[in-house]
Amino acid sequence: MLPLLLAFVVGLVVGSFLNVAIYRLPRGETIILGCSRCPSCGETLRFYDLIPLLSFLWLRGRCRYCRAPISWRYPLVELLSGGLALALAYRWGFSFVALKYYFLLACLLVASFIDLEHCLIPNRLVLVAFLGGVPLGLLARDVGLLSALLGAGAAGGFLLLLALASRGGMGGGDIKLATVAGLFLGWPLSLLGTFLGCFVAGIWGIVLLLTRRKGRKDHIPFGPFLSLGFLIALFWGREIWEWYASLLGF
Repeated sequence: MLPLLLAFVVGLVVGSFLNVAIYRLPRGETIILGCSRCPSCGETLRFYDLIPLLSFLWLRGRCRYCRAPISWRYPLVELLSGGLALALAYRWGFSFVALKYYFLLACLLVASFIDLEHCLIPNRLVLVAFLGGVPLGLLARDVGLLSALLGAGAAGGFLLLLALASRGGMGGGDIKLATVAGLFLGWPLSLLGTFLGCFVAGIWGIVLLLTRRKGRKDHIPFGPFLSLGFLIALFWGREIWEWYASLLGF
């Protein structure tokens, strides 16, 4: 129980850093240097203003200095990060495999919220995911080189074909993110995750059209759906793949 609690707390702390990345990457700012500031008044935040989750609750969701509302995105990202760390530690323990997939999911979490707010997936984020994923993959050794390359080609290639068929309906950031995620998951989970992301996005798009909240030409951020698809494939992909294969008689 204590190791899982530790994983959750570490995930909360990392989630605070992910919030910094979500805010700064689209603005072209560094995510390593510089103090955290209130986006409303610009006041430098102290360490006690930045305690994951607790500071938000203690301040009742408002800046200590200007009393401007703090976005619910901040505690939500911290909770999601903590929950993912806990789930991975429960599934794979404190191992390089768990660390590798936490790094992937953390990058997907950042990509999802940036895409939701700005309708883009920064190249810097995709590059960080790739540069971090290669050494972690070598340490984890749960996905072979051929499987990783096939996974990257399948995920990225499928979305590239979809983008060509839809004449720009799929963003380049989504394609690059799927390609890198495919390296992490390998074959066939990467392809399954991509299909699941497209399926959920399609269902949500139909709902938005039927409720007239979106038109046919309106843009829907695909990053969150793609991330959800990869998350499902990571935890339950083997079972889904085997179930589908059994339906086909394999």
